Amino acid sequence: MKTVELLAPARDYASAVAAVDYGADAVYIGGARFGARQAAGNTTEEIARVVDYAHRYGVRVHATLNTLLWDDELAAAERQARELIDAGVDALIVQDMALRRMSLPVELHASTQTAIRTPAEARFLGEAGFARVILERALSLEEIRAICAATRAEVECFVHGAICVGYSGRCFLSRAMSGRSGNRGACSQPCRLPWDLTDRSGRVLVAGKHLLSVRDMNLSRRLGDLLDAGVTSFKIEGRLKDVAYIKNVVAWYRRAVDEALAARPGFCRASAGESVPDFTPDPAKSFTRGDSEYFFAGKHPGVASFDTPKAIGERVGRVANVTKGSFTLDAPHDVAPGDGLCFVTSRGVVGTNVNGVDGGRITPNRLEGIVPGAEVYRNFDRRFNLALERSRTRRVIPATATVTASADGVSILVTDCEGVAASASRTLSLERAKNPAANAATLRAQAMKSGDTIFAVREAEVRGTEWFVPASLAAELRREALEALLRARLARPLSHRILAENPAARYPSERIGAEGNVTNRLAETFYRDHGVREIAAPQELAPSFDGCRVMRSAYCIRREIGECLREGSRLGGPLYLEHGADRFRLEFDCAACEMSLVAEPRRKR
Repeated sequence: MKTVELLAPARDYASAVAAVDYGADAVYIGGARFGARQAAGNTTEEIARVVDYAHRYGVRVHATLNTLLWDDELAAAERQARELIDAGVDALIVQDMALRRMSLPVELHASTQTAIRTPAEARFLGEAGFARVILERALSLEEIRAICAATRAEVECFVHGAICVGYSGRCFLSRAMSGRSGNRGACSQPCRLPWDLTDRSGRVLVAGKHLLSVRDMNLSRRLGDLLDAGVTSFKIEGRLKDVAYIKNVVAWYRRAVDEALAARPGFCRASAGESVPDFTPDPAKSFTRGDSEYFFAGKHPGVASFDTPKAIGERVGRVANVTKGSFTLDAPHDVAPGDGLCFVTSRGVVGTNVNGVDGGRITPNRLEGIVPGAEVYRNFDRRFNLALERSRTRRVIPATATVTASADGVSILVTDCEGVAASASRTLSLERAKNPAANAATLRAQAMKSGDTIFAVREAEVRGTEWFVPASLAAELRREALEALLRARLARPLSHRILAENPAARYPSERIGAEGNVTNRLAETFYRDHGVREIAAPQELAPSFDGCRVMRSAYCIRREIGECLREGSRLGGPLYLEHGADRFRLEFDCAACEMSLVAEPRRKR
């Protein structure tokens, strides 16, 4: 059987517990340093708590050490890696090849920050000892299928959440504008800013729009296609998201993954347990900039969110009329007091809370910007969020129990759904039961109780019903047996692919450019040992970005605004993006169907 993993983000211990409870097969979480989300760091002690909780269900814990490293940080990075390994993590997600050279006794995953976009890159990393490669988010199904066929490594891909518009690990826009580096975990997200699109003469073609802000990914309808292509880990983005987001989105994908697995007999989920949420999950009700499959089916326009980089939520209708401090929609709705609405108009996006609803008439907190024809979205559903807050879904592991009584004593054997078993017994003289049927019913009822354990005993068999066993003794043995079963589960080692580096593996090119960001001596030695002859100075350490390409992307503004050069654009070049004092020239590689941003000298304001 081929195991399939639903991988969820965890900002902290509480988020990790929610991810496990609502159905994740694995979680990824950041340590104290060297993670690509500085705001989502955790102590080793916290991660050890996560490991303890997750491993009860066979859920794996992946720790992120996916930033670039300087030479003077190598010792600290190795120390943290070994502390995380001692805490029990199952894998490290890394960007910097220095960590491959530290002889770490742990499974290594190549982060999406390594910008894996081709079969050759994925093949090399698999041969170099990475158990898993995590793909760039801009790939099509055909590209993903080719990568899966080319590598011996497992393939993980993002299926939900925010999309980096530039190739991951190869974007320097934040570093160029603010000094904060995405490759060091501190991206300032300049792609979400408003930009002007201008031409050579400075004429503004598009003013004040979020021209680099793309919609969020949702591939929940495509999981079967990805399974058939060879992907075995489905990743949800969001290490900065709150617990409510985790509950809702993980529950949604748990159901979607299970449906895809049910149609494929050769696959099974990677962990144990059942999670039945006490609400109806709906990802449109959590943070989203609007659904997109991005370039899964090929490159096309309509993936951007020009009007706002913020969550707009689920569409509820269009404003039909506005009068006397209220408005109506053009369709039935379930908008309620306390909800948050936003309105997309020709003048931009405005938002308000709902004060009251009377039939079809909605009274907002403010009417400013609400005009007939405006598209209406709900970005906060008060009742749904209250249900999430109150949700107490438990993840349970199904088990069976067998009670065996005789003249010489009694035992209870419990066996979970994966075949792990444990028992508890007492040697003592038992008397014959006056009512064997009632005795059997009592013992069966006691055996099927599970209290606040992680188990749910679904079936119980009683043998030797003619021997009377006090209910208190049966309860005591049941508790001991379930405690022993948990210990037995935790004692089982999870499977790991700790692979050696193959010295014969060859990097796909003999040259690594500045974008490759080789920033320390161990990484340089790694690449040279694998056939690289020329390594450029890393762009991450460039003293100036003037004239440098700071972003390369599969996304193209020309395509998005209907001015694709391949299709006979009437809009000449060159074109520029401007925000404040920052100006970037746009370059278009039509053969590769890519757009780049090249930094111009900053202007005086």
